[in-house]
Amino acid sequence: MSDIGLAEELGELVVGVNRLVRRTLRGGVVGPPLPTAQAELLRLVQLNPGIRVSAAARELRLAGNSVSTLVRRLTGRGLLLRETDPGDGRAVLLYTTPEAARRLKDWDDRRAALYRERWLRLGDEDRAALAAAVPALRRLAAQFQEDSPTSTRR
Repeated sequence: MSDIGLAEELGELVVGVNRLVRRTLRGGVVGPPLPTAQAELLRLVQLNPGIRVSAAARELRLAGNSVSTLVRRLTGRGLLLRETDPGDGRAVLLYTTPEAARRLKDWDDRRAALYRERWLRLGDEDRAALAAAVPALRRLAAQFQEDSPTSTRR
């Protein structure tokens, strides 16, 4: 297989593994599951407490009104808090609630356990091959981050 074919297959495999992990984990979610866009916004806010809606929209590459809709839904579910920016009364700052933090931690813990369990089911040769690939995957992820229009490392 050519390098281009391998690159395309890698992309398909990464997407496919992520999809399968989400499907597997959805079964154990307490409460209604979060759509991917809502979960991504919660993660972004958790990593950037007090982020503005406009900054979240830029980071997620979504229209401001789309993020505003996500904020309304998450606020209605008790997962996101909106506070008026004390420096600009027209702007809103976003924060996750303790319930959102609990749900995200639960998801992360369950995902880590799932990967550990699947890892142990692989043979030694497969584990060694995957371990050897991790540095290259980190470099690939860094390239995507650097090429992102929202990257602060430019």
